[in-house]
Amino acid sequence: MEPYKKIANLLWETSSSNHASTAKLDIMPKNVNKLLVANRGEIALRVVRTAREMGIPTVTVYAEQDRHAQYVQMADDAYLLSGDTYKDTYLNEDLLIDILQRSGADAVHPGYGFLSEVASFAQKVLDAGATWVGPNPKALIDLGDKITARRVATFAKVPPVPGISQSISDMRLLLDFAHTHGYPLMLKRTDGGGGRGITLVHNDDELRGFYMNHDALQGGDLNEYFVERFIDKGRHVETQCGRDSHGNFTVYSTRDCSVQRRNQKLVEEAPAPFLSDGVLEQLETYSRRLFEAVDYIGLGTCEFMVTEQGKVYFLEVNPRLQVEHTVSEEVCGLDLVREQLTIANGGELTVDHPLRGHSFELRLTCEDPAKNLAPSSGTLTSLKWPSGPGIRVDSGVVEGDTISPKFDSMMGKLVVTASDRAAAVARVRRALAELEVQGVPTPASLFEQIFNDDEFTAEHGVAYDVSTKWLERKYLNKEASSTKGGQPASMAGAAGAKEAEQKESSETFVIEVNNHRVSLTVPNDIVANLTGGAKARDAKRAIQPLRGQGLHHVEKKRQTDDGQSGVIASPMQAVVTRINVAEGQDVAKGDLLVVLESMKMENYVYAPVKGTVTKIFVGPAAGIEAGETLMTIDVNGASKAADGKPATDGNTETKTEGGAK
Repeated sequence: MEPYKKIANLLWETSSSNHASTAKLDIMPKNVNKLLVANRGEIALRVVRTAREMGIPTVTVYAEQDRHAQYVQMADDAYLLSGDTYKDTYLNEDLLIDILQRSGADAVHPGYGFLSEVASFAQKVLDAGATWVGPNPKALIDLGDKITARRVATFAKVPPVPGISQSISDMRLLLDFAHTHGYPLMLKRTDGGGGRGITLVHNDDELRGFYMNHDALQGGDLNEYFVERFIDKGRHVETQCGRDSHGNFTVYSTRDCSVQRRNQKLVEEAPAPFLSDGVLEQLETYSRRLFEAVDYIGLGTCEFMVTEQGKVYFLEVNPRLQVEHTVSEEVCGLDLVREQLTIANGGELTVDHPLRGHSFELRLTCEDPAKNLAPSSGTLTSLKWPSGPGIRVDSGVVEGDTISPKFDSMMGKLVVTASDRAAAVARVRRALAELEVQGVPTPASLFEQIFNDDEFTAEHGVAYDVSTKWLERKYLNKEASSTKGGQPASMAGAAGAKEAEQKESSETFVIEVNNHRVSLTVPNDIVANLTGGAKARDAKRAIQPLRGQGLHHVEKKRQTDDGQSGVIASPMQAVVTRINVAEGQDVAKGDLLVVLESMKMENYVYAPVKGTVTKIFVGPAAGIEAGETLMTIDVNGASKAADGKPATDGNTETKTEGGAK
C-alpha cells in the first residue's frame, strides 16, 4: 500500500488550481520558529502573549529602566540593552541584530514606534536570514517618508490633503501657498509619526519664525519638512487593513481617532461612527489602491481626513500595527498579531469577519490634564483596573512600577466594548468609576468629561460634533508656559504648580453617618491640629516636576533670567532633536542653540546673551531632565543684577571675562 500513498501524495501536490493554494500551505516551511520582539511595554507584552498561544518561543529586549517589566518576565528569553537613551537602546539597530543572532531567533516583530517603520532595520533583519513581520523595506521607504507617500497616493488616484509634495526651501513658495490656500498650515517632518514633528502656523509671522528656526543654511533641517493645508473641523478616520502574499485584501474595521491632543490620539473607537455608505465605500477603495500600489504584504493603517462635506483626503499610511488596533480586534473578532504572524508564515489572512458591536480605547498615560496633559513621571503607588463584561486591559505596568520620563508615558489601554455605541458609552462611564490610579497624574478625569459631553456621545438630541481640534479647543485650550517669555525655559507656570501642590494638601476619610457610608475630605493642617501635629496616616505623593517647568529649579532660575550665569539648562524633560551650534562658536543674543521635543512639540532654546559656546553636554536623541545642563557659554563681559551684585543662580559658577564694575 505504501507506493499507492506516495502516488496519492504526488497527485495531491500537483492537482488542479482549485487545490493549489491549499497544497502550498500544507508543504510550506514555517518561517517563524522563535520570535524577537524589538520593542517594549504593553505592545511587547501583547506580542509575547499571542506568540505563546501559537506555541512560538519569544525573545525580548530591555533597557535598564525596564529590567523588571512584565513583558520581560513573561518572555522565554530576554537581553539587556546597555545604554540610557533611545539611540543606545531600542533604536540601536546593530545591537538588536546581534541579539537576534545570539538568541537563535529567526523572526523579528517590531511592534509600533521605534524601528517599526525603519527600512534599514528591516533590511538588516532580512540580510541576517530572518523573517521581518511587516511590509518589505521598499514599501517602508515608499510610505515612511511623508513626501513620497503623497506621491504614491497621487499615483494610486487617492487625493492627498492640499499641500506641497516636496521639501520646502524657498520662503516665497511657502508664502505663495499660504496666501493661496489660507492659514493655518501644518509643517510636517517627512519622517514624523505619532504626532511628532508637526508645527501649526497661523499667520505670516509664525511662518517666517518657523523658517528662520529651521533654515538649512543655518544648520537646520528645513529640507526635511513639507507643508499641508490644515483642515479645520475635519475628522481623523482610518482603516485597519491587511494584505497577504496571495493577493487577499481586507479592511478589518474603520476607526475614528479625532479626539487628539498635540496631533496624537487619546480616544479611539471602532467602527468610525456617523459616516455615510458613500464615505465608507471610498475609504475601502482608497485603502486597497494604496496597498496594491506598493505591493504591501502585512497589516497596516491608512489614515484619512474626512471633511464636513464628506470629502476624503489621504493623510498617510502607517506600515505597522498601531496602538489602537485593539478596538478593531474587538469589533472584527480577530487577533491581529496572529494575523500578522500568519501572513509572515506565508499563510492567508482572514477575509470573512463581520463586524460586531462598538468599541472604545482610552489611552491611560502619565499626563496631567490640569497642565494641558503635560507628560510627567513617578511611581504607581496604587493601580486597580476595572473589570466585568466588555472590559479589556492592555497594560505593560503593575502597581509599584516607576514611569520613567526617558520613554513613552503610556501605561496601558482601557478597551471597552458593547453591543452598540450608546451601550459602549455607558460601559465606559462605569469602567472609569472603577478605575483607580495613584502616584502619577492620568487623563482619567478628562475621560469622564469627554464621555459625558453630548457633542461626543450624541445624546439628548445633540448631533455628534467632534473634529481633530475639538479636545484642545474645548478642554485644553490653555497657553503652554513654553510659549511665554520668548524662551521655552519660561518658568511662568510655576505658580500653577504651587496651586496644585496646595490642592493636594488634604486627606479623604471614609466614615459612616447613621449607617450611611460617606466620604469626608479634610485639609491636612486640620488633621495635624487634631492629632497634635502628628503626620497624616497616608503621606501624599510629591508633585512630580512637569515638562516645561522643572519645579526644583524654578526659584533659582527666576533670579537669572538674563542668562549671565553662562549655563544653558533644559527647561523641561525632553529629547534633544538638534544641536544648532558647535563648541568654540560665537553666538549673539537670540541665536537658536538647541531644539527640544517635549509633549510632541518642538521647543526652541535661544542664547540669552552674547558669548562663546565653551562646552556642549548633550547630543541628538539624548533624553534629558528638567534643569539638566545643555551647554555653557563664556559670556563676553560681566553684568550686574538690579541690586548691583554679579548675577548668579546660586547653583553654578558665574563665568565672565571682565569682573564686576
